[in-house]
Amino acid sequence: MVSSTERFSDRVGNYVKYRPGYPPEVLQLFRDEMGLRRDSVVADIGSGTGISARIFLENGNEVFAVEPNDAMRSAAEAELSGFDKFRSIKGTAEDTSLPDGVADIVIAAQAFHWFRPDETREEFKRILRAGGYAALIWNERQSATTPFLLDYERLILEYGKDYKEVRHERISNELIQGFFKKDFKTAVFSNVQSLDLDGLRGRTLSSSYMPNTSDPLFQPMLDDLSGLFAKHEEKGKIEVLYDTKVFYCAL
Repeated sequence: MVSSTERFSDRVGNYVKYRPGYPPEVLQLFRDEMGLRRDSVVADIGSGTGISARIFLENGNEVFAVEPNDAMRSAAEAELSGFDKFRSIKGTAEDTSLPDGVADIVIAAQAFHWFRPDETREEFKRILRAGGYAALIWNERQSATTPFLLDYERLILEYGKDYKEVRHERISNELIQGFFKKDFKTAVFSNVQSLDLDGLRGRTLSSSYMPNTSDPLFQPMLDDLSGLFAKHEEKGKIEVLYDTKVFYCAL
């Protein structure tokens, strides 16, 4: 299995263009529940191509985006270069290289399932200010709520190399409780992508477990995906539905 640090290196272009963002209710949750203000400092750990960092930068926050993968970090720097409060950092969840007590809030979006929990918790506590919050965020794709999503899940199970092993849905409340070591809160919001065929291809290829261009299953997978789209599209689009989940507490 490719290391968690490098497994998205050949997916960056599709990741930037076709991964879903986060609904506006997420930012309001941070304001209402975690005391987010425009002058709050946010550390985004495993920040990838900057999708999660963007919502806080647009809110006026200073964001330290910590990402070990060079290709993803470079993509974030290109995408977010217009924000003067964007700070790009090469580091890991277990060793961010950030100063002590630098952040009011630490987040991990689509990333916690790659971390070593015990070392990460100590690092989060070190870089948080007193009373600061930690939040784990995922866009969790629904797999059985529409006929399209049922067929799409079957396609991923057929072609995904290590899908069952790396999917973030395997992170249970017990594992999150074990990370926080205290009671935490959960919020869930609806999220959706409306995609044409190119968008569906790009969204599928952004997942690290799907075949890439060198894999003999690449073209058969694309052919089946096109057939799936043709079966379910309405006016040239399909909808991918997500539950955006946020788990949070003060560390």
